[in-house]
Amino acid sequence: MSKPENGSVLDRVRGLAREIARFGAVGGLGVLVNLGVFNLIRQVTDLQVVRASVIATLVAIVTNYLGFRYFAYRDRADRTGAGRTRELGLFVAFSAIGLVIENGILFTATYGFHWDGPLASNFFKFTGIGIATVFRFWSYRTWVFKALPAPPAASLVVEQRDGQAPAAHAAPVPPVAPADAQATVARTPETAAN
Repeated sequence: MSKPENGSVLDRVRGLAREIARFGAVGGLGVLVNLGVFNLIRQVTDLQVVRASVIATLVAIVTNYLGFRYFAYRDRADRTGAGRTRELGLFVAFSAIGLVIENGILFTATYGFHWDGPLASNFFKFTGIGIATVFRFWSYRTWVFKALPAPPAASLVVEQRDGQAPAAHAAPVPPVAPADAQATVARTPETAAN
């Protein structure tokens, strides 16, 4: 959503509330995917807690990108090839930082404090997701899915004066030829007699 540059404070607050709601909808789905995959991996494999969490986070990142690109921030789409590449690169970089935040908390709880039971693992996984989500919201809206610049306002037509080049954005206006000085002098009875 483009930022209302000249909008009222109420318009800006409403726009931010809509953005947070869309971000929350996509993020909520990502949390469900993340926790679901995490617990599934923990149930069916013998992977360590943090490794299972990293895999679950990567699956959620893919889900989130699709949701953010095609739902939450669809109006901020840079449809150029270079724009999409930049967007995806930044998304991956900031998602990786979020992954480290999220799984760093789980790592500290599991290996630093030995809180590694299923309930504790889910609690710290969820806590890590929450803290990483604040970072992700800020970074995605600030750097990845930036508001597109507002379209330029309609330009004013600039009149061309004698001897001036036409403005670059204005349509060229043919120069006004100066009228012949003698032809423009009004013939008065005094000048007509001469």
